[in-house]
Amino acid sequence: MDGFLLLFKEKGISSHQLVQKVKKLLSLKKVGHLGTLDPMAEGLLVLALNRATRFSSFFLNSDKVYQANVKLGSKTDTDDALGKIIDSSDQIPTESEIDSALKSFIGISKQEAPFFSALKHKGQPLYKYAREGKYISKPPREINIFSIKNVKHTFMECSFQIHCSKGTYIRSIARDLGDNLGCGAHLCGLKRISQGVFNIEDSKIAEETDLNFLVTIEEAFLTYKKIQLDEMNTKAFLNGVKITLEDFNDNYYRIYDYSSSFLGLGLIRESSLALTRLV
Repeated sequence: MDGFLLLFKEKGISSHQLVQKVKKLLSLKKVGHLGTLDPMAEGLLVLALNRATRFSSFFLNSDKVYQANVKLGSKTDTDDALGKIIDSSDQIPTESEIDSALKSFIGISKQEAPFFSALKHKGQPLYKYAREGKYISKPPREINIFSIKNVKHTFMECSFQIHCSKGTYIRSIARDLGDNLGCGAHLCGLKRISQGVFNIEDSKIAEETDLNFLVTIEEAFLTYKKIQLDEMNTKAFLNGVKITLEDFNDNYYRIYDYSSSFLGLGLIRESSLALTRLV
């Protein structure tokens, strides 16, 4: 009952609603998710069950891949198709102009979040202020766009796959693309393909999933290198005592006891291993 469940979130339902639905279907008590998807979006939503919630922070910071569809020629107040059109243009950008504008996003930059977002101001989400006509800007945040590929064009619409860092708003990418092209744009479709080590190909809709599809905590961290401790160091590690280990780079590791049982994660800094998370 401890691990990660990979769900396919369908359009029209909020991430919170899907979490509650799965909790009821599988009679679960402690469930969290590793990052929301807007109601308009679909795709991979990862749930952490029970003790796996302790490890959620490692994946909240992971990069993501999305399939995005952008409508050119109109701008909305929410930066997506659910909002009101606040500006429009008859200007038709060329395919080469669109490709060039998309390439300009690749790399590290500062991004302004949408007015309709879950970021908070004085303890309240920005979208609540925006619904009251109060549009509050937050300081731009650093993001990293690793790649934009599989770009396709139709009349006044384009689609592409984008690989990005945590905190990236694809709605803002659509908005800024329209601004850069001078014609306005908004996001009209979004699908999350992957998040860290988790992939949409392994996801199930709520009605088809069960605990047999659970990814264990250990399986979720198989990309981390392994350290096995002897009996003395196992006891020290479990008691929170730092252990000196030479010849290991500074990083997180999967930690196993002397009998090869998975204990959790440890962090090495300057040849010193410290407990980070226990299963």
